[in-house]
Amino acid sequence: MRRLFGFWGGIKPDSHKNESTRLPVAKAPLPSLLTVPLRQNAGASPRIMVKAGDPVLKGQMIAAPEDGLSVALHAPTSGHVRAIEARAIAHPSGLAGICAIIEPDGAERWVELEPLDAARTSPEQLRRRLREAGLVGMGGAAFPSYVKAGGTAIDTLIINGAECEPWITCDDMLMRTRGEDIVGGAIMLRELLGARKLLIGIEDNKPEAIAAMRAAATRADPGLEVVAVPTRYPAGGEKQLIRVLTGLEIPYGKLPSHFGVQCFNVGTAAAVHRAVSRGKPLISRLVTLTGNVAEPRNYEVAIGMPVNELIALAHPQADTDRYLMGGPMMGFALPDLAVPVVKATNCIIAASPTLFPAPTPEMPCIRCGACAQACPAELAPYELYWFARSQNLGKCQEYHLFDCIECGCCAFVCPSRIRLVDYYRYAKSSIRAREKDKLAADHARERYEFRLAREEREKQDKAAKLAAKAAETKAKLARASAGDESAPASESDDKKALIEAAMAKAREQTTPALNTDVHRMTAEQQAQVTVAEARHAAATATAAKDT
Repeated sequence: MRRLFGFWGGIKPDSHKNESTRLPVAKAPLPSLLTVPLRQNAGASPRIMVKAGDPVLKGQMIAAPEDGLSVALHAPTSGHVRAIEARAIAHPSGLAGICAIIEPDGAERWVELEPLDAARTSPEQLRRRLREAGLVGMGGAAFPSYVKAGGTAIDTLIINGAECEPWITCDDMLMRTRGEDIVGGAIMLRELLGARKLLIGIEDNKPEAIAAMRAAATRADPGLEVVAVPTRYPAGGEKQLIRVLTGLEIPYGKLPSHFGVQCFNVGTAAAVHRAVSRGKPLISRLVTLTGNVAEPRNYEVAIGMPVNELIALAHPQADTDRYLMGGPMMGFALPDLAVPVVKATNCIIAASPTLFPAPTPEMPCIRCGACAQACPAELAPYELYWFARSQNLGKCQEYHLFDCIECGCCAFVCPSRIRLVDYYRYAKSSIRAREKDKLAADHARERYEFRLAREEREKQDKAAKLAAKAAETKAKLARASAGDESAPASESDDKKALIEAAMAKAREQTTPALNTDVHRMTAEQQAQVTVAEARHAAATATAAKDT
């Protein structure tokens, strides 16, 4: 047996997983409208390629990846684009985002698919396929998979099937029913990364999934190892699972790839297999519907399906007072049920006062240290709480605030019922906002300093040109004085000479203007000009005689 390691802290809440695993996975029907947000991954949004009125096929790319960790986006079904507009999206803020509104036609007509032979395809082409298929981490982080699948050499590849958070069972049911897809995608990722070892870690409270994955691994590759890990939240965290399986501790600011390890979710591995072997992009996923419902179950759901239409399939009870997206530890309450399912949506929980009682009022921290005992990141949560509450952000950073994975273990065990994670999130957002403002101020200062330098340079250039012109004029006057004995010697005579020269130059410029177009005149026009010039000369002579 493989030697397993432990990690500091963690808790063992009630799992509530059996409720949604009694029924097999079902396919959710298509809604009347699909709302597909452009931003569904960590990084930049893709560039929209369709407009209102355009027909689309199932799997057709509707947004192309651009620079900045971007992946493609595809139509979940065939139909027509009704609009490209801002709609409410799944986020705690309740803010809107740009979405493609697609009206299904019910035909489910696929775009032409292009499968690849992974064994005969270069790593660069495989990564490009992952990007163009829209693959992101299916465990919740939604980080672009093509980025994690490249870069430094990897010794150990870990496929994460722990699914440690209570109530969520979509990965469990995926491993039970689609083990071959997971194993196939895992082997592709292993070859793509050049990994020597491939491990699949599953919590030991999922015996059916462990058995199914071991059977699939034996058929595909006997060298693939399926490891049952002890059930303890948050064993499914990337760093925690790596610690349990390999004994390596990944410090803050470092990536697992820096230590020769890489980790992918089982859902991501299955999506890799479908994208490469079948040419299918990521347009649907398994979602757990559970909580205060009559029929808890896992559904295969098209990306973009509204949550209110999806949750109706499970028949919520009358006393349901709110809905959570994600688990009870790291999820959030939905501000609007019209928000769509996205690639990172793994669970919708119907909450009631019985299942999730309203939080009691916060009481003062008694510094009991229970939060520090439960923190898997080995932090001092009670110290971070005081610094965050007093807005001492510098101290928060000194106490490694950003090491916090926001798992909620500290708040779960706190006897004073302090919502500690909310304070940490507030402090993190404040620090990010402060750093963003500082960066903007630095850029503004640099632009201002550059402007001052440019103006000073232009001023110096102008002064140099004036000085050069004055020196040139002085030199001309000196040469004129030295070469002509009758030249004026005094300063007033010099000025008179300059004035006379300027007037002579002006006369030279104005006099020829009368005859500028003489060569274009007819003989009659030329005669008229001659008469006018003679008349002008006579008038000038008469005026001179009178003076």
